[in-house]
Amino acid sequence: MLLSAFPVSAEGWRAFPAPAKLNLFLHVIGRRADGYHLLQSVFQLIDLADTIHLRLRDDAQVIHHNPLSGVPAETDLTVRAARLLQQETGYTKGVDIRVDKRIPMGGGLGGGSSDAATVLLALNRLWGVNLSRAQLMRLGLALGADVPFFIFGRNAFVEGIGEIMQEITTPEAWYVVLHPPVHVSTPAIFKDERLTRNTPSLKLRDLNTTASRNDLQAVAVSQHPQIAEFLDWLSQFGDARMTGSGSCVFTKCASQSAADRVISRLPDEMTGFTARSLKRHELSEFADE
Repeated sequence: MLLSAFPVSAEGWRAFPAPAKLNLFLHVIGRRADGYHLLQSVFQLIDLADTIHLRLRDDAQVIHHNPLSGVPAETDLTVRAARLLQQETGYTKGVDIRVDKRIPMGGGLGGGSSDAATVLLALNRLWGVNLSRAQLMRLGLALGADVPFFIFGRNAFVEGIGEIMQEITTPEAWYVVLHPPVHVSTPAIFKDERLTRNTPSLKLRDLNTTASRNDLQAVAVSQHPQIAEFLDWLSQFGDARMTGSGSCVFTKCASQSAADRVISRLPDEMTGFTARSLKRHELSEFADE
């Protein structure tokens, strides 16, 4: 997609999407000597997205204009991404950043990682530094395990600690996603002795014929019983499971109208939304292979 598809506003801003993802399954198949867990998953892009507004500066400053409450601008992943790209390339000019958040925080949907990836992809083109996709993915991994996936930009079978990806074609689908109002600590999930760490490894060819699950779900539910309430309600309408380390849970629907019907029956005390599958990240062409 050309940069001209993202026009400049009167104030000099351009707006870029940062889509969410779902883990269609998540297996923990082992643990490395350094303590990092070995995973297998399918990452599915969905059309729920944050919007990242960028405005070029003539000086070298990176300024976040609406940092999240409780998150100092200096530690925000979008600011860190821009500064990392400056350091890597020696680029001497800066950027203003503003973020419109729609992806629930701490939900396992990858919002912060996607925001950082969008900054890297967009500035790669806006600043004209032209790093390859592999170079950007390496930078992204220094910011977070999920960042490389969003730079990869296609639905993927993901392995290792999240850095090994194979593009896959997933069927067009609609999802209902619910957001339990709890914050799940990912480190606490992985430190829990009850976590299954020996799920048999899958081959890509076996994805459609082998039963799958989210190995983190049982631990998250035990730590946060409210997640179970949302899973139980959603299970009326299909196979419901948690994405990532939670807290969001989802189920696949046959159509948009089917997803809308589920949301229409949502109890007042629950929050959720519908989402459509995406084939590619809109900014995937902002990095050369």
